[in-house]
Amino acid sequence: MTVKYREEQVNETTEQIAQQATAMLDRIMEHPATEEQIATVNEQLGRYPRGMEAVGATCVCGKPLAVVTRPLLPGGVPFPTTCYLTNPVAVKAMSHLEANGVMAEFTTMLAQDTELQQQYERAHQYYLAFRHALAQRTGDSEEHIEGISAGGLPTRIKCLHALLAQTLVMGPGINPIGDMALERARDEFDPQVCRCEQ
Repeated sequence: MTVKYREEQVNETTEQIAQQATAMLDRIMEHPATEEQIATVNEQLGRYPRGMEAVGATCVCGKPLAVVTRPLLPGGVPFPTTCYLTNPVAVKAMSHLEANGVMAEFTTMLAQDTELQQQYERAHQYYLAFRHALAQRTGDSEEHIEGISAGGLPTRIKCLHALLAQTLVMGPGINPIGDMALERARDEFDPQVCRCEQ
């Protein structure tokens, strides 16, 4: 079962994607990461979240689900994974899906479904445009990660964690695999149901 997109979504131009991605980033960056949010993510990850610019998605309780990270980490380390999943319940849910063969199932679907391939390519373009807007805002170079997004986009499915992070940060209807992973995980993880204390 693939996610169906409206015709105007599938036929977006590169310029329209860039405008939409920039608008998404602008909304998120109206609220840069606070010290409290950074401390929460530090606790979630068990390490300091280098390059964290903002929380891209939150649980209904307000705790971070996914963050927006700079294209260059301190020290000039290239970092293509702009949308980064941090919530332990979400991370565990994606690990369970991967362990249960869902990634292989989605990979087969992607190989056989031309429409899904087009939607997945569109998700890749959104990722690049979103990161480019962030790079322009922060003054970071994308030279070493040019054309690279995350999670195997645009041709493979390599990491459901990264794909779900894009869905959470950018919203439904952008990444079809992230959207499907979220639907598959609803019994274990749902952004509308707080399980942060588990």
